[in-house]
Amino acid sequence: MKKGFRNRYVLLVDVLLVVTAVLGSFALRLELTALPFYAPAIWAMAAIALVVKIPVYFAFGLYRRLWVYASTNELKLIAAAVTTGSVILSAIMLTLASFNLIYPGMPRSAVGIDWLLSLVLVGGFRFALRIQAETRNPTAAAKGKTRRVLVIGAGDAGALVVREMQKSRHLNLHPVGLLDDDPLKQRNRLYDVPVIGRIADLGAALDDYQVDEVIIAIPTAPGSLVRLVADVCRLKGVPFRTMPGLYELIGGRVSVSRLREVDIADLLRRKQVRINNELVGAALAGKRVLVTGAGGSIGSELCRQIARWNPASLVLLGHGENSIFEILLELKEDYPGLPIHPVIADIRDAGRLQAVFAEHRPQVIFHAAAHKHVPLMEANVTEAVTNNVEGTRRVVEAALGGEVERFVLISTDKAVRPTSVYGATKRLAEMIVLDAARKSGRAFTVVRFGNVLGSRGSIIPKFKRQIASGGPVTITHPGMRRFFMTIPEAVHLVLQASSMGAGGEVFVLNMGEPVKILDLAEDLIRLSGLEPGRDVEIVFTGIRPGEKLTEELWDAGTPLEPTSHPEIFRLDRDEDLRGETLGRLLDRIVSLARADDTGSVVALLDETVPGAAIRSAPKPHVTSVV
Repeated sequence: MKKGFRNRYVLLVDVLLVVTAVLGSFALRLELTALPFYAPAIWAMAAIALVVKIPVYFAFGLYRRLWVYASTNELKLIAAAVTTGSVILSAIMLTLASFNLIYPGMPRSAVGIDWLLSLVLVGGFRFALRIQAETRNPTAAAKGKTRRVLVIGAGDAGALVVREMQKSRHLNLHPVGLLDDDPLKQRNRLYDVPVIGRIADLGAALDDYQVDEVIIAIPTAPGSLVRLVADVCRLKGVPFRTMPGLYELIGGRVSVSRLREVDIADLLRRKQVRINNELVGAALAGKRVLVTGAGGSIGSELCRQIARWNPASLVLLGHGENSIFEILLELKEDYPGLPIHPVIADIRDAGRLQAVFAEHRPQVIFHAAAHKHVPLMEANVTEAVTNNVEGTRRVVEAALGGEVERFVLISTDKAVRPTSVYGATKRLAEMIVLDAARKSGRAFTVVRFGNVLGSRGSIIPKFKRQIASGGPVTITHPGMRRFFMTIPEAVHLVLQASSMGAGGEVFVLNMGEPVKILDLAEDLIRLSGLEPGRDVEIVFTGIRPGEKLTEELWDAGTPLEPTSHPEIFRLDRDEDLRGETLGRLLDRIVSLARADDTGSVVALLDETVPGAAIRSAPKPHVTSVV
């Protein structure tokens, strides 16, 4: 034990302290001239005290502690051990005195004084070891300039950070102050370091105290706070770090794997959309609801939200059995009284769909089944067409032949002036739904939104994996911009559209300005407690086939109308194909896809989909899809 006495030395000192306490108790109680007359009692009490107290101290574990780290818990232990030993000693001494087995007239108050002296001496000696360890410099200071550090958070974590910087001089870190929003902590000191203001005062504090580094010592700090600190520090050119929770340090590697968990909503640069619960409840309560693509990111969240509104039944239709099984187990656990029917089916199989619809008779359909990955669909054109176009057509036909009252198609901003096969197929899917609405007069609508943060296969999980492995984070182009929303937002919008639509509408969300992917990556790195370029490198890999630098939510010049929801707008789709013209196009394009005539499929999409420019995109190769 290099940082203090070995415990065998502590034991030897305790022997001396026990005897000293006995001598001191008599000296404080009696005149010094009377001590020789009480010598037999003094030495008898000292011998008994050694026989009693040292084993008691052993029993309480006073020789199995690192006293350089003593705390209030150790103080309680010392008090308990000393008191127990003194009680036993008092009982023995008073018993002997009552039978005149030791010097008669022994002052009985000496045992009380002995207890007090023992507590002071034994406890004081041990805490002296801690004070001595803290005041000496265990490690020579490292060479270089001491960095002035500002700590965000004056709680337990802040105290831990400040104390470690004060003790470990080799870190060359000097805490100059703390910021905390708790009004009770203002103008107080923590380990002699002042709380100099609130977190909103960060900018002024960086200048006034000539800060070289900022440490966020709030392990549960929300992303909004981390973003505020990051923005101010970046503006001032001051690096910052976040302190992970102790459970994170204990549970894994102390490197980039100790990242703080980032709330996906922290990455949005706007307020999240809200939902009108009354309208949604009226549209779903007591209805038989079917969700296609129910195992996907959007589909599964749709099922979770729909289940809250007490539908008569919920049909989970999907092609992947594992994902359907997972959402089925979750919903069964959360909503044991809801009739839930899992259906494994391919939406391109018209006969299977008709059988499903005949059995479950859905009244409301949310169509979320689609192939969505742009580069993969560039390399698998026929699959994109048969699934996204033919599959949507089959689901719509089954809906028209049944009792379906409402039909909502999940669409994408990539359907506007598409440069990808995926975007073009989704635009055709929109036309299929809108044409069905015109012909049937039913509430068939389209909901169009941008990229979804955190969905399966999206960039956020990819960036997280890259950050966790130390980088680099790969981005296709520094100017790439996208509209973003969270999965709950997307589902809220879809549910809202299901209640608002009368038929034939395309709803889009006011998503604000598109976000640069580069800014998103840098935000995610910083919110994870790291610094872009320093801790995690960012690499640009080049635009992939079918990608655009910036997406659009509607065609330029298309009429845009407000709705009863402040964040949802309605588009007029008069320029789209319809009726027999649309039917002949669908027959032809599906026939070409079934024949695996990729070139003709792409050419036909380019010629017929409004604003399409698919042939201008480079052909994909095996490494361009990731």
